Amino acid sequence: MKRPLQLALIGLVLAFMLIPASGGAAGAAPAQEKATFAGGCFWCMEHPFDELPGVISVTSGYTGGQTRNPTYEEVSAGGTGHAESVQIVYDPARIGYDRLLTVYWHNIDPTVKDRQFCDSGHQYRSAIFYHNEQQRRLAQQSKDALARSKPFREAIVTEITPAGPFYPAEGYHQHYYKKNPIRYKFYRTSCGRDKRLKELWGGSAGH
Repeated sequence: MKRPLQLALIGLVLAFMLIPASGGAAGAAPAQEKATFAGGCFWCMEHPFDELPGVISVTSGYTGGQTRNPTYEEVSAGGTGHAESVQIVYDPARIGYDRLLTVYWHNIDPTVKDRQFCDSGHQYRSAIFYHNEQQRRLAQQSKDALARSKPFREAIVTEITPAGPFYPAEGYHQHYYKKNPIRYKFYRTSCGRDKRLKELWGGSAGH
């Protein structure tokens, strides 16, 4: 009488082992996604995204150019085609790409080409680098909506372009605002970033 019971228990254990783990089913939403933005000095673009619930990491780096593994000196000289950028890894179940776009717009000056605040050159352009068709669509929708409702008169010239290779910047650039808070605040003030953001966005300006 014991053998049938033992076989039944073994069957239950095997059935349980074959059940897919949570999140492993086909078609399940990815646990992480990437967003890549350029908005001038990458030191200043890390801070606003770092504070958002659902953001896993923010990395300063270079993208949009031709040179492989560029250095800061090469990019800042303007010869590689890259833009100073940030790449954000986020949990789409906790924060949407549309929310990241809103934060992005309010932390840049979208009215100038090849410049952000006191930094001039193609390496300081503003750009949204999309990773898939949904991001491209949402980015374009947000740009169009902003063009209709913007609180400033100038045209919006921020690029929307496909994402390419992203090269993390040197370690001393990562989370500079935490490592060197006094120098970071001095840079923002002396570069005119906060003043211009306030002019553009008023009370919704980034920081």
